[in-house]
Amino acid sequence: MILDNYILYLAFVTTKLEKFFENQSPYIRCKKGCSKCCEDGCYPFSKAEFDFLIIGFLKLPAEIQKKVKANIYKLKAEQTEHKNKFPDKDFMHKCPFLIDNECCVYDYRGIICRSFGLISINDKGASKIPFCAFEGLNYANVLEPETKIISLEKYKKLNIDKEPLAFNVSYDFLTSKDMEQQFNITFGEKRALIDWF
Repeated sequence: MILDNYILYLAFVTTKLEKFFENQSPYIRCKKGCSKCCEDGCYPFSKAEFDFLIIGFLKLPAEIQKKVKANIYKLKAEQTEHKNKFPDKDFMHKCPFLIDNECCVYDYRGIICRSFGLISINDKGASKIPFCAFEGLNYANVLEPETKIISLEKYKKLNIDKEPLAFNVSYDFLTSKDMEQQFNITFGEKRALIDWF
């Protein structure tokens, strides 16, 4: 029952996100093999997301599971070293489920993985441009790098009928108490992905 409710929630969120990405398609450069968002992060995951991720992991072929486990062991050692040197700084790393520049548990990935790439609205109502925009990817065609804002002038020059928009797709919103109540689920504790291992 709990898993069924989480799957219904994922279907709802995925449908919404697909519509948002489609709306913003003139600005989106995400494609298979592009893994910038998976190469340097700390990836927040709730207990529910992690449990679902493990279901996907257990369905992987043994040789892929072995690679993921090796990645995790390596990252745990690096994390310990990082915490000793920089105790107040987040441990940023490549996702252990990224194999050959592709997510090996794609259908079971977390909410942050599904929503990254859009301009989001944070809890204070401000827009947050995805970091990949500064690397020539999503929204780079309308980004003013010096000011770190979307350029109205660049947008007008592109002559695109869909304007660049921000959506309420922050991780905190998508895993909020409101979502829990709406779908009768409990996300549970939230940690960086590597901290679940």
